[in-house]
Amino acid sequence: MADVLLWPSQEENGLKNHMIRVGTRKSQLARIQTDSVVQMLQERHPHLCFEIVAMSTTGDKILDTALSKIGEKSLFTKELENALERNEVDLVVHSLKDLPTTLPPGFTIGAVCKRENPHDAVVFHPKYSGKTLDSLPDKSVVGTSSLRRAAQLKRKFPQLEFRDIRGNLNTRLRKLDEKEDFSAIILAAAGLRRMGWNSRIGQILSPTDCLYAVGQGALAVEVRAKDQEILELVSVLHDRETVLSCIAERAFMKRLEGGCSVPVAVSTTLKDSQLYLTGAVYSLDGAERLQETMQTSVDFPQEDADGPNDAMQHVGISAKTVPHQAQRAAEKLGMELAELLLRQGAGQILTVARQLNEAGLPRGSSGRAAPQVPGPHLA
Repeated sequence: MADVLLWPSQEENGLKNHMIRVGTRKSQLARIQTDSVVQMLQERHPHLCFEIVAMSTTGDKILDTALSKIGEKSLFTKELENALERNEVDLVVHSLKDLPTTLPPGFTIGAVCKRENPHDAVVFHPKYSGKTLDSLPDKSVVGTSSLRRAAQLKRKFPQLEFRDIRGNLNTRLRKLDEKEDFSAIILAAAGLRRMGWNSRIGQILSPTDCLYAVGQGALAVEVRAKDQEILELVSVLHDRETVLSCIAERAFMKRLEGGCSVPVAVSTTLKDSQLYLTGAVYSLDGAERLQETMQTSVDFPQEDADGPNDAMQHVGISAKTVPHQAQRAAEKLGMELAELLLRQGAGQILTVARQLNEAGLPRGSSGRAAPQVPGPHLA
């Protein structure tokens, strides 16, 4: 009955007899995530039919190079967006952290689903089951493909060594279990949980150990910005807290001009209508860090807004079901936190990190041969 109330004019919206084509990557995790989104849509719109269209992306095909060294901002999204542009699919499901903060013209994020646990998790080699990073033997090798994780964990656990590990979740777990190269690997807790591998999580890293990636744990539905029918269709999936948190995080990242080639990390909390955002930047070796926390009120009433409106997008997200004043406040929070760190020298830290990464120097390089960063002491 609720679906009838939501869609009183099924014939008018043109979707009643239309097969909704949903684009996704081919990996097992991507399919599980997409299946969950389609299931939510099907529950809300039982009169519609959905078809999943899976495809490989550039990021799926390049398995021998660290993502941070490839230099392409849309490694896991470009082919999917091409299909969306050619009308081969009607919507695409992504991990939000894979989506650049500036989307190609004509696209928007039409839904941000309720966030899974955004923190990072440690999966240990079977012989170290029951351990924590603190209790691993000195010089133990920990695998991660993320500059953000490596920089923070080097700082927190200097007795450990960190090396690149590529591949999808299945591949990385196999590399961990079947060889002696790694004592542990770091993965997103959300992905492990969605795969049903909770039992492999040996340790969840708190924000004091490791801040997480922008958008981590959230699923995003990307659509054509002017496709009002599909926008309305997917908008029911928006989760207010996740939308506001991710707008703040994406605005922070965008102002810093960050990406996977530099160590930028965040943590957000919404409590009593106050949105708290912690953001940090690091040198590649973690020796230098700038970290601050700011907050803002997001207690605003819902406004009326009709039709597609590019001005209503906030860092690529269109969310008519969330008060736009609250979205603006979240975006402003992210930008102001980034400005604060930039005034303290974040730009120089990230420039050196980007240069060292592009030069292919090992992550242990401090960059101290580069020009020193002026400004206050880096905590």
